[in-house]
Amino acid sequence: MTRFTQAELEAARDRLVPDVVAGGLRVLFCGINPGLMTAATGHHFARPGNRFWPVLHLSGFTPRLLKPEEQGELPSYGLGITNVVARASARADELTAEEYREGGRLLREKVVRLRPRWLAVVGVTAYRVAFDERTARVGPQERLIGDTRVWVLPNPSGLNAHWTAATMAEEFARLRVAAED
Repeated sequence: MTRFTQAELEAARDRLVPDVVAGGLRVLFCGINPGLMTAATGHHFARPGNRFWPVLHLSGFTPRLLKPEEQGELPSYGLGITNVVARASARADELTAEEYREGGRLLREKVVRLRPRWLAVVGVTAYRVAFDERTARVGPQERLIGDTRVWVLPNPSGLNAHWTAATMAEEFARLRVAAED
């Protein structure tokens, strides 16, 4: 993996990272927003401490552990990635509630257009703010966006100490089973 200086990472601030999407996916994963490492590399969940890629594999979504730079393979598994908020930042707490709400509005439009079977938001707090669902918990939600079901997953950031890779993989696997039905 390329090592970036702090100046190079800061230069990636506010950079946009293209979605990895296609129409009719089984699951469209939705991160909070790109981190600076993701923006610098152009690859989603690129920070070394992020557990998204290992958990995706451990849960059975992918037959092998993919590297962030292999994100383009996701649509072949019926998977994609987008974000609630498009702009990159060092930490999610740099985002405003207004950005989350606007991101939720834009995400709904994207989901209606792409029609994935499931939208999986990784981060319960982001989901709560973006969709004004203050009591939402990890798991399947009552909300539908068009015909798309919604599932909230734990945030795979290394900063989320409440969940281990194993317990996250169990929750991701629950979604995988639901997405196969």
